[in-house]
Amino acid sequence: MEELHDVQLTEIKPLLTGQNGRNLQDFDCQEHDVETAHGVLHVTMRGVAKGNRPTILTYHDIGLNHKSCFNSLFNYEDMQEITQHFSVLHVDAPGQQENAPVFPTGVKCVIGIGVGAGAYILTKLALNEPTLVEGLVLINVDPCAKGWVDWAAAKVV
Repeated sequence: MEELHDVQLTEIKPLLTGQNGRNLQDFDCQEHDVETAHGVLHVTMRGVAKGNRPTILTYHDIGLNHKSCFNSLFNYEDMQEITQHFSVLHVDAPGQQENAPVFPTGVKCVIGIGVGAGAYILTKLALNEPTLVEGLVLINVDPCAKGWVDWAAAKVV
């Protein structure tokens, strides 16, 4: 049986930023709220559709939004060569986009029960709105949000 070894992931090249420190992904973006049968989705389009080429579509991990999940990937120097040939469409889960509206008023307090991802989300709610949360029952909660780097690291091990 093979022995498991820890793998240290390091970046070879620095992330790209603009002159004022903004991420390059923040430029050339159009944000839209799109009505669907299940509610409004916030989407960010980077670039324009290029002929018959497909668009890169992203959907972030739990507890993140498109910026916190994908900025490091799309600002990576080698990724610039790829993204110049495609448009990129980021979809944010409802309420996860930057400057999302606050939790609906009228709810005085809650007792949250969550499993896995739900437990993580309720934990974030308790941290962000401590006066709203009366108590929590959390099962199988991972207190650390996982991104694509964490996913890749788990696959390598």
